[in-house]
Amino acid sequence: MHFYRNLEKDLLEWSKKLDKKPLILHGARQVGKTTLLRSFGKQYFGNTAYFNLERQPELHDFFKVTKDPGRIMRSLALTLDFKFDPLHHLIIFDEIQACGEALTALKYFQEEAPEYTVIAAGSLIGVSLGEGSSFPVGKVEFMDLHPLSFEEYLRAVDAKSHKAFQHFLLEEILSPIPMAFYNPISERFKEYMICGGMPEIVAKYVETSSILAATEVKKNLLQSYASDFSKYTDRYDALKVGYIWNSLPWQLAKENKKFLYKAVRTGARAREYESALHWLIKAGLILIASNISVPRLPLQSYNDLSAFKLYALDVGLLFEMSGLEPKNYIQLSKLLTEFKGALTENYVAQALRAQGVQQLHYWESAGKAEIDFLLQDGGNIIPVEVKAGTNTKAKSLKSYKDKYDPPLTIKLSLSNLSFDGQHLNVPLFYAGQLRTLLEKTKSQSTS
Repeated sequence: MHFYRNLEKDLLEWSKKLDKKPLILHGARQVGKTTLLRSFGKQYFGNTAYFNLERQPELHDFFKVTKDPGRIMRSLALTLDFKFDPLHHLIIFDEIQACGEALTALKYFQEEAPEYTVIAAGSLIGVSLGEGSSFPVGKVEFMDLHPLSFEEYLRAVDAKSHKAFQHFLLEEILSPIPMAFYNPISERFKEYMICGGMPEIVAKYVETSSILAATEVKKNLLQSYASDFSKYTDRYDALKVGYIWNSLPWQLAKENKKFLYKAVRTGARAREYESALHWLIKAGLILIASNISVPRLPLQSYNDLSAFKLYALDVGLLFEMSGLEPKNYIQLSKLLTEFKGALTENYVAQALRAQGVQQLHYWESAGKAEIDFLLQDGGNIIPVEVKAGTNTKAKSLKSYKDKYDPPLTIKLSLSNLSFDGQHLNVPLFYAGQLRTLLEKTKSQSTS
């Protein structure tokens, strides 16, 4: 099943650039990279020359004997069932991290054959970057593909609600959404919090309208990830990767969600598990948010390296890992609160990453107050607090405001959209549009 992905617009813009470099599309396994690229090639090029360098190891020799792009492509063309035309084909090298020489060759495609349109994709490119000196630094461009956002999910499952979702997002004035539209979108949001955004899972739900059927696909996907731990790491590291991965639900269910190595396994120490943690991050399976004790610019310079939180790449997978019952999704508000907002916070973390926030940050003050996320917006730092329900009280947000006097505060909750000039309340289903709404506050404040 094909889902429209917002990244298609970025791919099209890249493909039209006269000075484009080969593109590397990164994303965790099963987020839909191959489907997206094949669809993009068919729609905008008509022809696609697709090569999977993990499944077709016999192709590696073509990159080993030469780095000349023309010679490489003539050799690869012999494996195709149609006549290859480099000027009218999209060239896809999938799972390119499986062949270091192919990664190196991208440099020569950029320097010697810029007329070729080349996209390399890989689930473990991030893992492979530190394994050698063959990476074509400065010769490629990058994009990231994430699980389907709620907006992409809504487009697939409910065209009417998606139209309303977009309509009120484009309104000039930030004001509450009429309940006739708000409630149906909220109901779809409940589904998304359980299904998540992994394409295969969403496809099963669209096909069957069954949360339970989608849950079975989730279970299989989680098992495939566990198999990857053993396939792509040695046995000792695979165990440690699995321990960290399986600890995520408990880590996030704690009142203080700071990641604790001792919660991974009794007696676990940071130096023993750091490499496993970094593997999960580079593979795109977990997201990391660093603690900022003093919110100053640039945020990255004030990271507390000893304190951080971890999130799963997809809220639906976290739901399944947590052992929660999907049949109770109608009572999701209560369920989210009981799980201490872990699912909600995870959802917001992945929504921010999908909007291009490369490094997530949060603020904590001596264990007394915590702001879930900090956004760097030009010369300002914007605090973002996340609530699982409709509770309007935000003690930590008030504490932060009293101490640092930010130009704007944001709360994400199940309450309706509102803006009073200083505080923006955003419905959780609009978390993926936070940047857009943030820009609207600026224009509304000056009007």
